[in-house]
Amino acid sequence: MPNVLFADHDFPDITLERDLFAAGGVSLVVQQCKTEDELIAAARDCKGMLIQYARITERVIAALPGLGIVSRIGAGFDTVDVNACAKHGVWVANSPDYGVGEVATHALALALAMIRNVVAYHRDINSGKWHYLSSGELRRASDMTLGIVGLGRIGKRMAHIGRNVFKRVIACDPYIIDGDFPAYVERVTLPETFAQSNVVSLHVPLNMETRNMVGIPLLSVMKPGSYLVNTARGAVVDVDAALLALERGVLKGLALDVLPVEPLPAGSRLFGHPGVILTPHSAFFSVESERDLRRKAAQNIVTFLKTGRPDYIVVAGTRR
Repeated sequence: MPNVLFADHDFPDITLERDLFAAGGVSLVVQQCKTEDELIAAARDCKGMLIQYARITERVIAALPGLGIVSRIGAGFDTVDVNACAKHGVWVANSPDYGVGEVATHALALALAMIRNVVAYHRDINSGKWHYLSSGELRRASDMTLGIVGLGRIGKRMAHIGRNVFKRVIACDPYIIDGDFPAYVERVTLPETFAQSNVVSLHVPLNMETRNMVGIPLLSVMKPGSYLVNTARGAVVDVDAALLALERGVLKGLALDVLPVEPLPAGSRLFGHPGVILTPHSAFFSVESERDLRRKAAQNIVTFLKTGRPDYIVVAGTRR
C-alpha cells in the first residue's frame, strides 16, 4: 500500500481526505510540516504529497527520490518550485476550477461595497450618524467601466456577472487569443486597463511577471477616485504604492482579500484605514467549493497512483 503525506492543513476535520485515500488503497500520513527538514523527514517513504501552505523547494525535491507527485490544495502553485519538480521528474497538480463562481462574486461584492459605501455607512451608523450623505457622494455603477486583469476562468466569470452592473467591461490578458475574449469584453493593454477603468479587478496567478505588478507606474495612470480589487494573490499588489494612491486620491477604495503576508501583521497601515476593505483570503470559500477543492487535490494523487498521471496537471513529470 503506497504512502501519501498530507504535509500541512488548517481544516478542523480531514475525514474527506482520509476516506478518499482509504477507498483508493492509499495509506495517509498526516503531519503539520513547517520546515524543509520536517517535509523531508515526513515524506521519506511517500509516493505523493498533498500540501496546503507548505513550500516545496529544490532541496525538498532533491532529497526525496521516491516522491512522484505534489498536489496543492488550491489553484495557485507559487509555493512549489515547479522548475525543480520538472528537473527531477516530479509531477505537480492543483485544483484549478473549484471556486470560480465564489471568487468572481466575492470580487464583485467587494467592488460594489466600495462603490456604494456599504462599509462606511455601517461604520457611520455605529458611531451615531444617520444620513445618506454621511460617507460622501456616490456615483452610478452603470456609468462605470470595469477593468479585468487576467481573463482566465475567474476573470471570465467576473466579466460575465459584471456586464449587467457596469456600462463597459474591458480586459487585459496577453496569453488568451482574441477568439477566447467574450463578445462583451473589449481587449485592451495593461496600461489601458488601468487608465480607462473606474474599477480594476485582478485575476492573475503569482509569478515573476506579476509579482508587484500593480505599483506606482500603473496606479498613477488611473482616474482619480478609482477602485482596486484583489482576490488573486497578495504579492501582485505593491501595498505601499496602493496606500499612497489612496492618500493622493487616485484610489477612492482598495479591497484586498489576499495580502503579501497573511495574516495581516500587527501595526499594518491597512488596519482601520477608512478607504480599505479587507477579507481573510476567503473569496474561494463556500461549503461546496471547499469540498470540491480538497477532493480534487486529493484525487489527483489517487489518480496518479492508478494511472501514472494526475487529473489536473501543472508539471508533467517522469516519475511513476
